[in-house]
Amino acid sequence: MDEIEGGILSTIPPAALTLNLTRATIKMEHSRTWQIDKSNQVDDLIICLEGQGHYLVDGEPRVLEPGDAMLISRGQRFVGWNEKTTTYRGIAQHFTLDIYGRHNLIAQMDLKPKFHLSRWPLLEPLARHYRQSAPPSSVTLLQHHLFMVLLIAFIDDAFLGWIDRPSFQPEGAEALDLAVMKAVTMISANPLDPDIALTATEAAPYNRDYFLREFQKRVGRTPRKYQEFKRMERAMHFLEAGLSVASAGVEVGYTDPYYFSRMFKRTLGLSPRDHMNKIRRSRHGNLLQLDEREQQEALAQQTEKAPLV
Repeated sequence: MDEIEGGILSTIPPAALTLNLTRATIKMEHSRTWQIDKSNQVDDLIICLEGQGHYLVDGEPRVLEPGDAMLISRGQRFVGWNEKTTTYRGIAQHFTLDIYGRHNLIAQMDLKPKFHLSRWPLLEPLARHYRQSAPPSSVTLLQHHLFMVLLIAFIDDAFLGWIDRPSFQPEGAEALDLAVMKAVTMISANPLDPDIALTATEAAPYNRDYFLREFQKRVGRTPRKYQEFKRMERAMHFLEAGLSVASAGVEVGYTDPYYFSRMFKRTLGLSPRDHMNKIRRSRHGNLLQLDEREQQEALAQQTEKAPLV
């Protein structure tokens, strides 16, 4: 069964992020004579498709093989070469990922610098298409969107935690937004940890009651209810993968299937069996019809809240 994890970037409001591809995609195709020795002023994500690449990054040796990904952070000096007679192929993309338009988000994360992508069987066709479709001297909207998928997959695998001492000190609403974002990612990544909501709340540099109010204002749920939502969201994946109600409950920490069903319905508004009936109906083309009323209600609420111009 596919591993189910809480995404890191997926919990951040899209409007808070700015992704910039600072040059056209580098379609790496390096023979044994290839060598490089340089540093970049932006971050560089490298993914190996074929062959083998050898690197020294700030003096640390790294070897990339098919499915391996590596981040070279801005300012890091690196040396690269190919020791094999076979061609080393891959992609390298220079980029910046900023939060609130001016702060380097990558620098706030503790990331594994190099590893094998856990979802490589799914990502390999995308990475090859990304390489093949890249224009030689420009950046397109398609490249931008495809790279975001690859970057999200990389960060989900690489993320170890948030750096305690960030490289910038946000103030006011930005500081509070960042603290809530960090709490959300902690809970999303570890929803089965019984203490994670408390741990995430205590890690925020704010008065507890004030932070709880601001968290709920931004997320729509308290930290504990958000944790329960993420647990049930994970249970939905297990149910859709074919597990029974009892087995899905055990996977997310419930030994009593009846209590699990009650909590599932309390959190998501329908029982596990009703959820699966909805999924089965959707497989026969009824999803849009089933969801039309809910969509109309949501659109009506948005219209009521929209400011007058």
